Amino acid sequence: MATSLPAGLRNRLMRGAAQLDIKLSDQQADLLMGYLELLHKWNRAYNLTAIRDPSAMVDLHLLDSLAVQPHLGSATHILDVGTGPGLPGMVLAALNPQCHFTLLDSNGKKTRFMFQARTSLRLENVTIVNDRVEAYHPDVPFDMIASRAFASLSDMVTWCRHLLAPGGCYLAMKGQYPQQELEALPADVALASAAIVEVPGVEGQRHLLRLVAVPGADRTPTDQ
Repeated sequence: MATSLPAGLRNRLMRGAAQLDIKLSDQQADLLMGYLELLHKWNRAYNLTAIRDPSAMVDLHLLDSLAVQPHLGSATHILDVGTGPGLPGMVLAALNPQCHFTLLDSNGKKTRFMFQARTSLRLENVTIVNDRVEAYHPDVPFDMIASRAFASLSDMVTWCRHLLAPGGCYLAMKGQYPQQELEALPADVALASAAIVEVPGVEGQRHLLRLVAVPGADRTPTDQ
């Protein structure tokens, strides 16, 4: 298949995924490389991401998003809030056809890119929403709300609480362990688990935090 990307990127993706204990099928690798090619092409005209080098995109976008895969659990109806050009939602959708992903962002050029990517890659399990999270009111709430570099934890749960189904969870990817953000969470939300994630080719730690509602707690914020 003809491509404008440098040679060797597919192998870089496959090696990095293996280091994350994720075995990509040929079809999944094709989808991810197709998404990368579209992102690289559109980025030159529309500035969708500050990452320009395709090799760095493999590490900082594809592999960083793939690192979320082992933490999806039993969730099947997932919102990626502040998704940007579709990260991690578009990447995860390529691996999980049995799940439905809604990708929400308020930036019009980024959602236009995602519409094009969804059409080109034929990802039937993706819904794209161009809106502010506070204004979005879907018919069915989500059993997981995921974010990657979206907002503080307190803002995330405050803005998204109307979108979370009973028994659902928030899944937030952070860099350094966000102790101060955790201390600022509303009283009705608690940390359920925290995992250190090492992403191949990415310097520095990543932490993946799962937050859940506390039954019976009120919604007043903790002392700041």
